[in-house]
Amino acid sequence: RHPVATFFHLFFRVSAIVTYLFCDWFSNSFVACFVTILLLLSFDFWSVKNVTGRLLVGLRWWNQIDEDGKSHWVFEAKKVPTVTASTEAEARIFWLGLIICPVIWTVFLFSTLFSLKLKWLALVIAGISLQTANLYGYIHCKLGGQKGISRITSRFFVTSDVLKRQTRISEDHTEEHGKTGT
Repeated sequence: RHPVATFFHLFFRVSAIVTYLFCDWFSNSFVACFVTILLLLSFDFWSVKNVTGRLLVGLRWWNQIDEDGKSHWVFEAKKVPTVTASTEAEARIFWLGLIICPVIWTVFLFSTLFSLKLKWLALVIAGISLQTANLYGYIHCKLGGQKGISRITSRFFVTSDVLKRQTRISEDHTEEHGKTGT
């Protein structure tokens, strides 16, 4: 259903990893490699957070600041999931890409530390941070969305029970006053 979104979900991630691995072969400029990889990671973060998460799995998250200046994180899940074979495959691709890439960047962290290529450390940490931020957000959406739905339904039933009780009490009260003439 969303082949373009699926393509870009993986394109920026894989491009950043491939560029990191082979950048020394194509360019002697550390700054050019650094900026290119950081741009790819940023494009990936934005596209996953704002487009592919919503289209492929029906989840989204964001940060909202209220009038008091307090930061509130909002995690949202689609209320009615429509599962078909194509969306199920897209969801698998989404989650695999979301989980595997931070693991790869973590491997790069250890390889950077052990090979003493410390100039790449800031870039690898940025990669881990951006990748895990999306992973964290979508895990909260997935788990929080299910809890949110159960909380909403339980609130609905509690509210309807309270309304029923209030209606019964007011009817009983009306009947009592109607019988006594007051």
